Amino acid sequence: MSAVFGVGGGIVIVPLLLLATAFLPREAAATSLGAVAITALGGVALYAVRGEVRVGHAALVGIPAIVGALAGTALQQRLSGAVLTFAFSALLGGVGIWMLVG
Repeated sequence: MSAVFGVGGGIVIVPLLLLATAFLPREAAATSLGAVAITALGGVALYAVRGEVRVGHAALVGIPAIVGALAGTALQQRLSGAVLTFAFSALLGGVGIWMLVG
């Protein structure tokens, strides 16, 4: 299912939070990303307990992810809710087309 909905399910969760619960765009995105963070932390903890965390590989993925998260947070604070909604809609449309064509 993660291949269809994205690992965190944000493609489904964010629009549902916007429409069904009247969340603001920033709140909906933050809620979805918070769920991803909790899931990722749980996975890392489980693999670490088993001794299966490769620090080099984790850094290769983790460092760019942290930089991207900080840059994305800084950017979204400068954008209006309407621009965020439009950008997310464009992303959803692009993903939908890609899934249909690909």
